[in-house]
Amino acid sequence: MVGAGSAVVNTYPLSSYTFGTKEPKMEKDTSVADRLARMKVNYMKEGMRTSVEAILLVQEHNHPHILLLQIGNTFCKLPGGRLKPGENEIEGLKRKLTSKLGANSPALVPDWQIGECVATWWRPNFETIMYPYCPPHITKPKECKKLYLVHLSEREYFAVPKNLKLLAVPLFELYDNVQGLEIIESCESTFPCDGVSKNLLAVSRSSVSAYAPIIEVNEIAFISGVRDFSKLGIA
Repeated sequence: MVGAGSAVVNTYPLSSYTFGTKEPKMEKDTSVADRLARMKVNYMKEGMRTSVEAILLVQEHNHPHILLLQIGNTFCKLPGGRLKPGENEIEGLKRKLTSKLGANSPALVPDWQIGECVATWWRPNFETIMYPYCPPHITKPKECKKLYLVHLSEREYFAVPKNLKLLAVPLFELYDNVQGLEIIESCESTFPCDGVSKNLLAVSRSSVSAYAPIIEVNEIAFISGVRDFSKLGIA
């Protein structure tokens, strides 16, 4: 069980979940520059971009891990994405989660339980930097991104696009590994000292890291070694 602000999130072992694959889901942009250029075009048509992302927590080695999608070899992000104009945030996040992690069969799609909004981030300009507030001199921000806690059931089936990897990352890695993790600043704001205690992140990092590596859950392997997950129901 993990606390974040006023919310309590029940976390279950990674072995409780089943992972499969589905058809590739190609990214619209091949580079950050392309992404910002597309954002600028969409801004001219629709105004400020609104996006939502999900914080999905599991347990491994009695330590909370966050699920991230890895694109390519180094870039990781929270599942979610851009809302349609006028789309409800909760319904939009459910749509995005189903698109990213839901099975093709409606019967297997998780019943996404969207919890509270735990962070809001602003992009003042067409740049990569985002802030946990909108600077007062900015009257026309380019993007508003909200992060929501998602309460997972004890048993779920996730289908991961074949061109992506689904990682289970220990929370302390979000603080220790700023390279390649887009959600660093988001999660440091989401889990402040009055949320998930930094004591949890600081508890013997040298010893914890030996037992809580980043896990590639859909490739049945640890990044720092290989482990057979076949007995855990992960396909």
